[in-house]
Amino acid sequence: MDFLNDLPAATLMQLHADVLFTYDARGRMLQANEPWPDRGLAPLFFLGLPVTGTPVRRYRHDVPEAVVQALEAVAGTESFTGIPDQAPRHITQYQQLLQSHHWEAGPSFYIPENFTSDGPSIHLTKAHASLIGPDFKWLPQELAHVQPCAAVIENGSVASVCRSVRITATAHEAGIDTLVPFRGKGHAAAVLARWAAMVRATGALPLYSTSWNNHASRSVARKAGLICYGSTFSIS
Repeated sequence: MDFLNDLPAATLMQLHADVLFTYDARGRMLQANEPWPDRGLAPLFFLGLPVTGTPVRRYRHDVPEAVVQALEAVAGTESFTGIPDQAPRHITQYQQLLQSHHWEAGPSFYIPENFTSDGPSIHLTKAHASLIGPDFKWLPQELAHVQPCAAVIENGSVASVCRSVRITATAHEAGIDTLVPFRGKGHAAAVLARWAAMVRATGALPLYSTSWNNHASRSVARKAGLICYGSTFSIS
């Protein structure tokens, strides 16, 4: 298990579920665990399928208990072996029980300690506000909330950025944005590597996830050699 920092895939998936949402005293989801004031609601149902081990199930606080129990009965039979590549087996039943067809799914990745990049990058803070151009006009307002944050500078301004978009004491989840003219130059790997090192320095684990249809993000994970520990699925 050393390639997963001595943590099994199922434990990483539990940490992932913890970092994605806020919870009430019952362990029911409340909101997206985003480090800025305007947070969205959590999904009705979250299912984390690790490559090995027991699926992780979480439910929003307002889902009726009878529906929770029905979902438990179905989700408890989910099984997955190997690298995920699709939505869970019982998706139709989940949709029927929750009376919703809006769902999202995608792979989850762990950033190993030996992941490095030769590309130049910096720790981006408020002191570098003058380097943030109009294409990242949202970044100055959130910069204090998404630390650590790493960036690649091209032509005197930020071209690529990786920051902590969901945070707990045990794990951070990465959010990466690279301006279109600078893609394909290894910048995403450079900012991800620096961000992951800074997250580890806080004592937390660096995690990364995306959706199945986000081919650019999946390409970053593949090229960087990130370790897929499972797949997540949610219905809103």
